[in-house]
Amino acid sequence: MKKLLLLLLFIPLMSFGQKDYNILTNKIFSIYSEILNEERTCLISFPDSYYETSIDKIYPIIILLDGYTHFKTATGIVHFMSSNRVRNNLMPESIIVAIENVDRERDFTITKIKTKRPNTMGGGGNFLNFIERELIPYIDKNYKTEPTRTLVGHSLGGLLALNSFMDKKSIFNAYLSIDPSIWWDEKMMETKVDSLSSISLNKKLFIATANQGEANYGRNKQRHDNLFKLIINKSNQPLNFEIKYFENENHRSIPLIALFEGLKYINQEN
Repeated sequence: MKKLLLLLLFIPLMSFGQKDYNILTNKIFSIYSEILNEERTCLISFPDSYYETSIDKIYPIIILLDGYTHFKTATGIVHFMSSNRVRNNLMPESIIVAIENVDRERDFTITKIKTKRPNTMGGGGNFLNFIERELIPYIDKNYKTEPTRTLVGHSLGGLLALNSFMDKKSIFNAYLSIDPSIWWDEKMMETKVDSLSSISLNKKLFIATANQGEANYGRNKQRHDNLFKLIINKSNQPLNFEIKYFENENHRSIPLIALFEGLKYINQEN
């Protein structure tokens, strides 16, 4: 009887404290890819205003690689930077689509590295085709999107973001490459810069470099700096590109701060 009375007393407090908006703005969906011949799972996050019926609005999309790993971090940062409730106005409210991994070495690499055992490397072209020809059309059909798209990747995902940037047929507008694994195919990357089109050079690119320790400091940072210089020398619009070295962050810790700094740069006016 005492428990029942306590429950009855508590219910009005719960009702009184409820808000008239939906805070659960994340969902999960699956899409079958004819290109990859497999089912792919994605996490999707919507901005605060998405479900407000009084607002007729469309939203840019962010495609996030290594989805499960970075989804919560990215959604928190984007909400902090864009929500009307926070009022930072550092970027527009956006839809985030995070792709969960199946085989990241296959999906994030354009070329193969010779190994003693058979490997699945080199499927990055197919994976980008899946994103651009199947996933994004699905998102555009089912959700309130505008044709402004950013690709975000870390490590091998950062390498894939660079390869997408260098492809003149890419449908992305901006790229955030976080500590990209340029070592995978450094010479190929340099060759691709030589043939960069004006289409790519008119887009925005942010490269974040981590401190990988004293032994790797020169190699990792030098690779990134050299590639960045080649891109700048190729372009007559250097303000479209930014590189930043985070001395106090390692390869694993850099995504959090790089997401904030990169999205802020990409969304600022030149």
